[in-house]
This record gives sequence, C-alpha cells and structure tokens, in this order.
Amino acid sequence: MTNSYFHLLLPEIILTSVACLLMLMGCSNKISVRRTVPVLALLSLVAVFAVLCRQASIHATGDAAGTLRLFHFSLYIKLLSTGVGALLLLLAWPSNSQATGNSAMNVGQETGEFFALMLFSIVGIFLVASANDLILLFLGIELASIPTYIMVSISRPHSVAQEAGVKYFFLGAMAAAVMLLGFSYLYGVTGTLKLDEISHVLHAHLASGSAMAPWTMLALVILIAGFAFKLAAVPLHVYAGDVYQGAATPVTAFLSFVPKTTGMVALIKVLAATGGPNWQFPPQISKLLWVMAVLTMSFGNVLGLLQYNIKRLLAYSSVAHSGYMLVGITALVGAYSSTSEAAQVQNSALQGVLFYQAAYGITNVAAFGVLMLLPSRDSVWGRGTGSAESFEDLAGAGRRYPGLGLCMAVCCFSLIGIPLTVGFLGKLLLIKPALAGDFKWLAGITVLNAAISAAYYLRIVETMFLRDPPTESNVESMPRPFPIGLAIGLSVLGILLLGVMLPLTQVVTTAAANAAQLDDAGAGMIHAAAR
Repeated sequence: MTNSYFHLLLPEIILTSVACLLMLMGCSNKISVRRTVPVLALLSLVAVFAVLCRQASIHATGDAAGTLRLFHFSLYIKLLSTGVGALLLLLAWPSNSQATGNSAMNVGQETGEFFALMLFSIVGIFLVASANDLILLFLGIELASIPTYIMVSISRPHSVAQEAGVKYFFLGAMAAAVMLLGFSYLYGVTGTLKLDEISHVLHAHLASGSAMAPWTMLALVILIAGFAFKLAAVPLHVYAGDVYQGAATPVTAFLSFVPKTTGMVALIKVLAATGGPNWQFPPQISKLLWVMAVLTMSFGNVLGLLQYNIKRLLAYSSVAHSGYMLVGITALVGAYSSTSEAAQVQNSALQGVLFYQAAYGITNVAAFGVLMLLPSRDSVWGRGTGSAESFEDLAGAGRRYPGLGLCMAVCCFSLIGIPLTVGFLGKLLLIKPALAGDFKWLAGITVLNAAISAAYYLRIVETMFLRDPPTESNVESMPRPFPIGLAIGLSVLGILLLGVMLPLTQVVTTAAANAAQLDDAGAGMIHAAAR
C-alpha cells in the first residue's frame, strides 16, 4: 500500500520537494542562486509532465474507495495545470540584472520563495483533482489559494500590491469559512467524508423516490457560494478588479488560471458526489446556477466596458468567462430533468467546461505576456519603469511593435470567440449542450454577452493599431526576455493551431471527453488508489 501511495503521489512529491528546496535557496542572497531557482522550478514541471504521461499510459484498476483517486478526470486537470503552469512560470522569469524580477514584477530577494509558492499552488490543484475525501479536498483548495495571497503582496514594492493582498486574503478567509460550513453540513447529512460514499448514500436516497433532503440542498448551496469566490462569480466577484490591478502582471495571469481551475474542479467533484452518477438534482439547483451564469456573464462584460485600466478590464473579463463556464455546469446539472438524452448532454457539457478551461488558460497567458513586454507611459517618458496597464500605454503599440500587436489581436479574437481560434471552439462546446439541454434562453444570453465583450476586446485592438503613439523623443524599447517571449509564442501558437488544425483539436477534445466520464466504468481507473 505504501508503494501505491508513492506512485499515486509521485507528481506531488516531486513538486513539493523542489518547492522546499527553493525555499531553502531563498535564504541565499547570491544572484547566481536566484537565477538557478526558475530553472529548477521549470525542470520540476517538465519532470512531472513526463510522470503524468507515464501514469496515463498505465491502466490498472485499484481500490476506488481510498482518500486519493487517479483517473482520466484528475489526469486531465493535472496535465493541463502542469502545461499552463510552465507557461505562467516563464512569464515570471527573473530577467533583470539582479534576478529579482522582470519589467512587470519585482520580488526583491524573495525569488526563491516566490517560485516555491507557485509550485505549492500547483500542488494544491493536483490534490483537489485527486481528492476523494472532503478534508483533503478542502486542504487542496487552501493549498492552491494561500500561496497566491502572499504572491500578490510581494509581487512588487507598491502599496497597491499590499492593499490587494490584504483584501484578497480576508475575502479568501471568509470563503474558506463558508466552504467549511458547507462541508460540515454535507458530512452531517451523510455521515462520511469520502466523496464516493457520499455519492452512494445520496444516490440510494434519490433512487428510493425521495427528493433531495433540505439539509443536503442547503449544504450544496453553501458550497456553491464558497466556490463562487474562487471562480470570481457573482455575487463574490467584487474583489477581482482591485486584486488583478494591484498585483504584478505575472501574478495577475497566475490568478486568472489557478484559483479558477481549483474552484471549478472542486465544484464539479462536489456536484458529482451529491448528484450521483446520473447528476440528479432538484430544479432549484439548476435555476440557481442558471441565474449565477447569467449574472456573472452580464456583470463581467458590462463592467468591462467601463474600464480604462487593462488589467482591471481583464479582471472583469475573467468574471465573464467564469459565467461562460457556468453555462456548461448549468446544462450539466439541468439535463437530467430537461431531456431524454440526459447522459449525452451531461458528458458534452462537462467536456465543454474542461476544454474551455484549457482554451482560456493559454489565451490569458499570451494576453498578459504581451502587456509585460509593452512599456507604460511612465517608463516611456523616463519617469519610471513598468509594463503597460492602461489604454494610454497601448496607444500605437501595435504599429511600433507589430509582433506583439498581432499576438494581442489573436488573444482578443479568441476571448471574443471569433472563428479560427480556440476560443470559438470553446464557446461552441459550451453552447451546444445548453441548446440540447433545452436551455435556449441561456444559450442566447451567452451569445449576446460574447457580442458585448467584443466591444472592449476590439477597443484594445483599435487602441494598439489605430491610435497615435506617443511622440516623445526619448522613447526607448523595452527588453524582450526570451522566456516571456517563448511563453507568448507557445500560447499564441496553441490558440491558432487548436482553432484550425482539427486533428490536434480532436486530441484535446477527446481527452476532455474521456475526462468528462467521471464514473470509473466509463473512464477507467488509471492507477491504484490508496487509503
């Protein structure tokens, strides 16, 4: 059994060991040590990716009642988090002379600690993906979240970053308390902490013809509220603008993926446990998610229209994209009572959510990477240093830096959902099950919100290519660190190839479809589970 534990937790062991080593290396003030830190962190992610690919090739049936389980769903989430995590690590690569940060971030002497926190946060996603226990699920959520509170505060020596970190921390603590309350009710109703046992207890109750118990429904509503904070979904979305704007740009990119992925995975696992293998929920739950999806999309896009700070705009864009993913969750939950082909609609909806998570992740990496390589007005005018954050910073940047301008245009087109980009396919995979599940109004509102979002995304493109650039004579080019450029290039390449190369797209959609089959009979256990 110890051997099973070791093989099951090998990716987490590698990342945790390297993160602890990076913490120790942070005690050194040598520049050479700080330059070694990101290299070790990147190599650990590469090693973990290889281990996960190896695990995916092993089809062994094991004990499904353990604390940890590894199957197609968890493997998909881990592979996605490792790949996008490597791109996010490249964005944070220290490229200045003292290896204390780059043009968008300055962590001072805490380079080792910063990259260790990144790895710890990714380990948190891994634990959430594999957890079959409420306590481990909560610990994984918090392990993914707590490092981000620190990363926001230390990402740059400005009071706005510390303010953002404090706001994020206290609201995160409130969300953790709400989740614990929901978990306690769920345990009180079922008498067990294991997710699969919770599923069996509640499914037996539903199979007997009884409706979902009020206490179970209360627990589920409380947990949805707690996960809404991680997703930046209405009504717990108000922190997003301040935190995204206050944090350094690489950290903002990290926040747009890691907490969102953690919250979405946890939500899916709790819904799978409480709804049983048929995803059987009372209509009140699907109505709640319907309202959340509509409000989250609409609030995010309308507030995005009003922004002048690009990072704040992308924060509300992130809110809107959480709403799009909630469209898929609504179709997943509501299909049981709305259509005779419920199983097909449910698998299609979950596939769409998982694929959209990947599409949004790589698109955001490229968008924030471009902002990092564009100078702010202060740095252009010689009054300071920093990356672009406002529309004034982007004025004429597409003509002065055509490559970066085209990359940002591709990102904006993908975020809108224009054909020949991965964003178009992602939205299509979310809208299709909504239509098939008789949520036509929800699908129509989704399309309308995508059209609204085009206003502010195209405003970015218009500002970069059609507005006149600054005419000051002392304009200097920003440095172009290779790691950041590599992250942008790989992300843009992924956006385009997944949008036009159908064989490659089929590989990802098939992986998402396999991951969507959460039952062990459909997906198959990949590795032995350990108690």
